[in-house]
Amino acid sequence: MVILASGSPRRHELLRKLCEDFVVEVSDAEEVQHAASPKILAVENAKLKASSIAAKNPDAVVIGADTIVVLDGEIFGKPDGIDGAEKMLARLSGKRHEVITGLAICAGGKIFTAAEVTEVFFGEMTADEIHDYVATGEPLDKSGSYALQGGATKFIEKIHGDWSNVVGLPVYRLRKLAQAAGIKL
Repeated sequence: MVILASGSPRRHELLRKLCEDFVVEVSDAEEVQHAASPKILAVENAKLKASSIAAKNPDAVVIGADTIVVLDGEIFGKPDGIDGAEKMLARLSGKRHEVITGLAICAGGKIFTAAEVTEVFFGEMTADEIHDYVATGEPLDKSGSYALQGGATKFIEKIHGDWSNVVGLPVYRLRKLAQAAGIKL
């Protein structure tokens, strides 16, 4: 049995590209807030999510993921409301940032990890454009306050790297991690 330790509908949709037969069990693991680097932080939180579900399902293959947005070394998680989302987007406007997803697969008592980094380049956004986008509600539950696959598409000048990583689950990297672990998804 394969278990995705995430309630994200975007992750569900992306995992279906690799694996039709899986179940979802949302992890209640307490995430860490600090680590030696953003990449280590994302991987550590993915491990915590997967491990908490694997402890209750030792015979399953459990996949955990954690996605963060990083601008100039500062980590942007989910916004704290409308004002927080508008401030995040204003800071991202006209700049390059990184989206990092940490991955963890728990299987057979072992944990396999990887991380994917994608560069995202935002064009300039006016205050009105930011306000109107935030008013849709879409940014309020997203790291960095935007959805590449949603309304933010019109603001993204270009990306370097895996687009599925920006959506929340780097499909290629997950497939390669599973192969390296000897797991067929």
